Amino acid sequence: MSDHTDITWTEDVRPTKPRRGREADHGDGTPVLPAPLTHTTPWHSESGLPAPRRVIVADDRMKADAAYRLVCEGTALLWRGDYQGARQLLRALGRRLDRLTPKPGATPAETFHRHRQARGHRARVLGMLLVVLEDDHGLALRRAPDVRAACTEAYGPPRHRTVVSLRELLGVIGAHEWRRKGVPIPALDARIHPHYGVFSPVRGEYVDLVGEAPLPAAAEGAPATAFDLGTGTGVLAAVLAHRGLDRVVATDSSPRALACARDNVERLGIGDRVHVTDSGDLYPTGRAALVVCNPPWLPARPTSTVEQGVYDPGSAMLLAFLDGLAEHLEPGGEGWLILSDLAEHLGLRTRDELVGAFDAAGLRVVDRLDAKPRHPARATPPTPCTRPAPPRSRPCGGSPRRAEPQAEFALVAGDSVVRPHGRGASYMSSGRRWNASCPVSGRIIRK
Repeated sequence: MSDHTDITWTEDVRPTKPRRGREADHGDGTPVLPAPLTHTTPWHSESGLPAPRRVIVADDRMKADAAYRLVCEGTALLWRGDYQGARQLLRALGRRLDRLTPKPGATPAETFHRHRQARGHRARVLGMLLVVLEDDHGLALRRAPDVRAACTEAYGPPRHRTVVSLRELLGVIGAHEWRRKGVPIPALDARIHPHYGVFSPVRGEYVDLVGEAPLPAAAEGAPATAFDLGTGTGVLAAVLAHRGLDRVVATDSSPRALACARDNVERLGIGDRVHVTDSGDLYPTGRAALVVCNPPWLPARPTSTVEQGVYDPGSAMLLAFLDGLAEHLEPGGEGWLILSDLAEHLGLRTRDELVGAFDAAGLRVVDRLDAKPRHPARATPPTPCTRPAPPRSRPCGGSPRRAEPQAEFALVAGDSVVRPHGRGASYMSSGRRWNASCPVSGRIIRK
């Protein structure tokens, strides 16, 4: 987050159409026009982007091609025209950037990194269209919506005028609508309301797996405690409480996530069983019959707040969960790891590396549940980071068929009893695209 730098721009206050006969003159008929005003206002960026060094004022008279040339050269445009015109210009800039397709790499991992670089460039360029939030978080543009409530939720109470990118503001508005409407969660028969900067459970396969996986023996009978590490919105903690766990400790390190989880716990009326707390070093004190962890799925560096729910640099959270599991499980307890296999399809992590992390932590997999993605296949062409079509395999006596990866749900156990569970449907591919965002996990036991 960047909000300690000011943005300075000069604004011409002279009328666009001179009103003859009304202006003072120098005695020779030359009108006296107001001097341009110079403004200095604090800059704010949730992505941590630095304040643009060169800023000019723009309005509806600016053409998209001219705007595109300016922003690509590093000149930011402070919008003073119509709000809807600003949105149209942002879309026009996006269309021009979409023409720049990165070349595929030699490996899926290289292609993925090139795609991320292209997306980062796109974000930086689109972030050069700026607007001013007034000292009440209002937007003083023609036909502008009331964004004060949305900005207060995302940025906190207003303190002064602020310059933000229009692209970021649109994200704030969208997050406000998600928070207001909520996301339906069938496993709860209720809605979860995500806050700005907190990963939304809009894809519910992993939630259903936590709602359906057999509970460990240690969680049945006597009062049992469960840990939900990196709770985010609190959705998995709520599902565990809904399944009858007597006490659930939900942890997170993000202040926004903690506030979001507490809000959802209060809305659902389960505050007597779910305790939301700052994780510190991931684990709370004590032991639990069940430890659930849904770490970010891709071992890469996040570039924004919301990406922290997707990218885990060096698999730090995943490894911390595995390394600390054994000492935080009660006898007969289990740990459930919820993890997508997308990183494996992109070549960012191998299955051997994941299994090696289990072994290094003194754990072994005893069960695994699979999930099939429920979202419809994309009708648009594959993105540059899409993995090429896998090789075809021919069964004995049959016609060629496409090899299909599986999404798995891994569970972790603290006893030596292996209870078999049937696998779900195989993880389908669609044309030349992998729908590789489905969660993966397995059941693991201590040695």
